[in-house]
Amino acid sequence: MSWRKEQRRAERGYHHGNLKEALLQAALGLIAEKGPGGFTFADAARMAGVSPAAPYRHFRDRDELLSNIAQRGFELFEQALAKAWDDGRPDTVTAFMRVGRAYLAFARSEPAYYSAMFESGVPVDQNPLLMTASERAFNIIRAAAERLAALTPPGVARPPALMMALHIWSMSHGIAALFGRGDGARRKLPMEPEELLEAGVLIYLRGLGFSTETAAETEKPAEATRSGPWGPAPK
Repeated sequence: MSWRKEQRRAERGYHHGNLKEALLQAALGLIAEKGPGGFTFADAARMAGVSPAAPYRHFRDRDELLSNIAQRGFELFEQALAKAWDDGRPDTVTAFMRVGRAYLAFARSEPAYYSAMFESGVPVDQNPLLMTASERAFNIIRAAAERLAALTPPGVARPPALMMALHIWSMSHGIAALFGRGDGARRKLPMEPEELLEAGVLIYLRGLGFSTETAAETEKPAEATRSGPWGPAPK
């Protein structure tokens, strides 16, 4: 759901005393227009139609307001990635590619949330709720990387799943930030961002020795005989 739809809902709710939601939606609107660093706490209050002192009823300062927005963004992000992953069905590589497309789709459809999540400068490790939300979203990518690591061909050193997850996350975020944005900062690309990401992931996996064309077939026995955190390499 876009921030504009939520804002209209918040405006209706504010008249019934939903000040916190009105402030969150006002800040989302300002992020969409000016970026996470382009407005003040007072600007958010003004956009919500309240006095400059009103936001302090719910937020300590502007950083706490941004943290709340980033937390909500990560929660929505996790839902989108989890739906795309679908526990690796029908096969790991296909599901993994869906996760990549969902990553880019979220950055494009929710640029204000995405900006608050990754560009606001709010320290994630100083907010336990925000940290938990961000880790839960990343864990979808890590779970997919663990499945991929379990498909390492015989004779090939199995890469750490966390390293793979971080590499894929960095690639996805870079493409989203440069070419898959939903705002004016999107750079032109002679192909779809999804095509660029898929090509990059396939090159990465092949560099690790994966035969992505036969992954759907080779993973079935591996899933059936898995033992330990990674499981044996497929025979």
